[in-house]
Amino acid sequence: MVALENTGSADAAVGMTIDVQAVSHSFELHGAPLPVLDAVDLHVEPGELVALLGPSGCGKSTLLRLIAGLEPPSLGRILADDRPITGPDPSRVVVFQDPTLYPWRTVRDNVALGLEARGLLRSQGHRVEEALALVGLTGFEKAYPHQLSGGMAQRAALARALVNDPRLLVLDEPLGKLDSLTRLAMQSELVELWRRKGFTGLLVTHDIEEALFMATRVIVFSGRPARVKADLLIDRPYPRHRGDPVLTELRHRILELLGLAETW
Repeated sequence: MVALENTGSADAAVGMTIDVQAVSHSFELHGAPLPVLDAVDLHVEPGELVALLGPSGCGKSTLLRLIAGLEPPSLGRILADDRPITGPDPSRVVVFQDPTLYPWRTVRDNVALGLEARGLLRSQGHRVEEALALVGLTGFEKAYPHQLSGGMAQRAALARALVNDPRLLVLDEPLGKLDSLTRLAMQSELVELWRRKGFTGLLVTHDIEEALFMATRVIVFSGRPARVKADLLIDRPYPRHRGDPVLTELRHRILELLGLAETW
């Protein structure tokens, strides 16, 4: 593995601050508003890896979309480094549950998309190989998506994000469709990438153990419309051990917050 060269400003690889201030959001359903977020406040320090947990459909992924700038909130505001987020930006990159690779493009060409769109491929094309090495895909540059396993395809999607040297990596259940063994391996790989690169990370997951294994903080949401029920600091060193009794206690606490303690 190699470190990506920093070709931007002096702090390009340093994580950004995110402030979510009294954000509420609704969608229109059958002509009536459907509230999905209710007065959410959240502060994320540079370099944190924060996991968002809550019932399915409560609004976690919607919050990530708002932070990524893919749409504006109905109420409230979201700031990145004290500046309002008004749209997408290469410094804030999303990795979705599905790799969303273009099937007619090779792995290298998929990873190069961001640089290509910004007119930087000619001058910074070497970053593509560096990103592929960072996620362990050296040697697969000429492969097509259908020739990759699920884990390899998600690594390619990560490389496509990392080639932009993001200051915020938004992870929307990126491991949700992987088999259990691949998922465990990639949890460790993602933590290592985050620790090496120093970006801020926001992770939506339904897996409590995944959140506790990876994150510095876990935000627990209520059912829709989502409200913050708890903000838990995971003050454990890396690399973490899944049998850590402190993590086991935190797991039980989260299950209680989600109303599931009696079933475990």
